[in-house]
This record gives sequence, structure tokens and C-alpha cells, in this order.
Amino acid sequence: MIVSKSFKEKLAHIIFDYDTLPSRLFDLLLIAAIVISVVVVMLDSVASIHAVYGGFFYVLEWCFTVIFTIEYAMRLYVASSRWRYVRSTFGIID
Repeated sequence: MIVSKSFKEKLAHIIFDYDTLPSRLFDLLLIAAIVISVVVVMLDSVASIHAVYGGFFYVLEWCFTVIFTIEYAMRLYVASSRWRYVRSTFGIID
């Protein structure tokens, strides 16, 4: 008998594994968001660039904050033990 996976199990596989295309895409998109977020913060720290693009960078930083918060909430949602994940090295880094 074939048992289909629940939404939570499918999401957990995408978030925590790396052996499927959706898992790899999730990881690549997350890495891209992290890199772009760091670049935005670096550029925003330059006074002359901040003077021109400060408002745009502010909006981008909030967008990244929302993205990373959703990603963390998804990890908590699929974790088998939320409290254990929060206290884990990866949970602290997240």
C-alpha cells in the first residue's frame, strides 16, 4: 500500500534535505537571499550610497527580514521537536 506524505513531511524534506530538485532550489534561493542581504547591508553602510539608495535598502532589509522569519517559522513548523531545534546550532544560527 502506498501512503502519501503529508504536507508537513513534504515541506520537511524540502527544507532539511538536499537530494531533490525542490530541496536544492530551496537551498539555492536561501543562499542567494543571504548573499544579497549581506551585500545590501554592506552597500547601505557606505554614506554616499546610502544617501542615494537608503530608502530602497530599508525596504529590501525589511523584505529580507520577513523572508528569513517565514523560513525560520517553516523550520519550526516541520521540526519533530521545536524546542530541540531552537536550541540546536542550526536553530541558533537561523
